[in-house]
Amino acid sequence: MSRNFQHWLHAYGEYTRHSESPDLFHFWTGVSTIGGALRRQVWIDQRFFQWTPNFYVVLVGPAGVAAKSTSAKIGMSLLERVDGVHFGPKSMTWQGLVVSLNKATDLVPFGKGIDAEYTPMSCVTCVVSELGTFLRPSDKEMVDVLVDLWDGQKETWRRGLATSDGYEVENPWINVIAATTPSWLQENFDESMIGGGLVSRIVFVYGDKKKMLIPYPSEVQNREEHEKMADMLVEDLQQIASIKGEYKLNAEAIEWGSAWYKDHWERRPEHMASERYSGYLARKQTHIHKLAIVLAAAQRSELVIKKEDIQDANLFMSMLEKDMTTVLQSIGVSENAQFSTEILSYLKVYTEMEQNILYRHVMTSMTVKQFEETCTGLIKGGKMRVIQRADKLMVRIRSKKADAADPPPLST
Repeated sequence: MSRNFQHWLHAYGEYTRHSESPDLFHFWTGVSTIGGALRRQVWIDQRFFQWTPNFYVVLVGPAGVAAKSTSAKIGMSLLERVDGVHFGPKSMTWQGLVVSLNKATDLVPFGKGIDAEYTPMSCVTCVVSELGTFLRPSDKEMVDVLVDLWDGQKETWRRGLATSDGYEVENPWINVIAATTPSWLQENFDESMIGGGLVSRIVFVYGDKKKMLIPYPSEVQNREEHEKMADMLVEDLQQIASIKGEYKLNAEAIEWGSAWYKDHWERRPEHMASERYSGYLARKQTHIHKLAIVLAAAQRSELVIKKEDIQDANLFMSMLEKDMTTVLQSIGVSENAQFSTEILSYLKVYTEMEQNILYRHVMTSMTVKQFEETCTGLIKGGKMRVIQRADKLMVRIRSKKADAADPPPLST
């Protein structure tokens, strides 16, 4: 049966074009939607482990600006219409998550007719409007369980308890899309979660502004056309959900992936030189191959990963890295870094302002000494510029265009 669209993610981008949310929010919601449809019915086998198409996607942005939760709900509302997909609760303990996985267990047939082999699969997709309702970073057991389940391995997962027989799940698989703000991450995540822990397994998608201003989306989107396209997207999702079995990389994909792997480990990207990105870089190959499965399924039902799928997956992951560094820089930061963020946030809004007026805005969160030391650090770091205009001392964020038109900067 032919599909309605040649590329489901491209069609989904068209479907969401009248949304104010950033395009990347919609792309990664689409990825999570396809992953939720595929479940653990597909994989890339590497003998010692398998890659499966589940993700922990977290949309990050200031409250009420980029419509994070709305973006996630658009894709998930389509996924809800796909037969056989189970959803997990929005708020839970790790024990509740395990109970939810057990309730979602299905016997999945691999093969046809009487020769089909039935395998138990316990798959859920969790849609979380506020990450804080789903995850409490202080709950180390919950964090450990999420870290453990991210791999989506084919196994009987067990977790014992001192006072009982513990918990057991057959082939658990969890797919998460959530939304949060930079301030929540800053307040709740600490440095210990970066590196080898949960943070390196999360795909952070950052957006701090609207793609466009659309006060009344219903005025620019025809209802019948909108509903028809939704139906067609769901029809294709149903076909995607029927894909079962092992994905194989063709010869060109293996050749390209091998060259990429060698280069990846021999040349560290300059923008990720900090040690705090080591965990993500160690898992980038896994992220890429998970995404390659989704990209392949978005275009065809054959269980083949082509070179273009791997290349595109690498491109999409690399596109995120600048924004990921922005997010990770807010986690486990020093007090001075928090002061810098506060000062720069005002300058982004006001563009340029008198230094004493800037201090009036931030004086409730830092002392005069802290303000002066932070400003000095921002100037030396090339983030802020001080300009003498007549009898006023002005400050603003550095930019090539504005710098070219300015008089020589003052050092303090």
